[in-house]
Amino acid sequence: MSILFKGRSQGASSRKIGFVQSIVMFFVSHVRQALSSLGELWRQPAASLMTIGVLGLSITLPSTLYIMVKNTEKITAGWEQASEISLFLKPDISAASSQQLVARLNTWEEIDSVVFIPADDALKEFQHLSGLGDAIAYLQSNPLPDVVLVTPIDKHATPNTAKTLLDKLKQQREVDIGKLDIEWLERLYAVIDIASDLVTFIGILLFFAVVLIIGNTIRLNILNKHDEIVVMKLVGATDAFIHRPFLYTGFWYGLLGGLMAWFAVIIILWWMDSSIQTFAAMYQKDFNITGLTGTALLTMLGLSITLGLLGSLISVQRHVRQIEPK
Repeated sequence: MSILFKGRSQGASSRKIGFVQSIVMFFVSHVRQALSSLGELWRQPAASLMTIGVLGLSITLPSTLYIMVKNTEKITAGWEQASEISLFLKPDISAASSQQLVARLNTWEEIDSVVFIPADDALKEFQHLSGLGDAIAYLQSNPLPDVVLVTPIDKHATPNTAKTLLDKLKQQREVDIGKLDIEWLERLYAVIDIASDLVTFIGILLFFAVVLIIGNTIRLNILNKHDEIVVMKLVGATDAFIHRPFLYTGFWYGLLGGLMAWFAVIIILWWMDSSIQTFAAMYQKDFNITGLTGTALLTMLGLSITLGLLGSLISVQRHVRQIEPK
């Protein structure tokens, strides 16, 4: 009985050791093939750098444009005056009625803030900005009305929603004229939409080109190792074992290309920073470019690695299967 139990225990232990060894060998095999594919790139530096450079620069352009568009959206989000609505009140409206209008508008969920400018304050501001000076004093009466400045919330700051809000404000009994520069808003958002669509279109074209370039590079590697692949198939190597080095080559192309794109974006934005600061100073704005974060780096690396693996996978699936021992 003890001998039988001992034999079962040894059998279970050997199976356990065999399972652990298979797991270890699986990872060892992957590491070995990954390092071997990296060594292949190192032994062909010129060809490898050209492929990595094409991949990196192809990702650099849409990434830079994307960051610039996002920063443009950030700038425009701070230009609240672009969607600010000016309400000119009727001349016969009393101060109490004006305050009631301001209090009523403050309760609207579409409105972020309401500022009341009395006619006397508006005249003083006009006198200061116009440079007319004492000439204003010769006016017999103040020709300017009381003004209420309404700033919508972000959700209602787009051209269509701001126009709808303006129409609603015009219906208030105290309002004589309502003004909103709809054309400026429409031009502003139209330019941003065009830029976003352009970035998407250019990105898709360049990513498609990257997949083709990586696929063609892997195809050449497969053809160079034709005889080696035939021998591996003769000795019973699995498809996964044969495919793996080429997939790791695509992985390294993607990883190194993504890092190159990241450094290229940093250099481009650093080069443009002085021009951007000069432009911002013209509008009395302090602006710092955002987007060069760890999340952006991981996104670029993930995208470039995916493109590299996709190109290599397509090439491997198509060309390795065509190689068969005669």
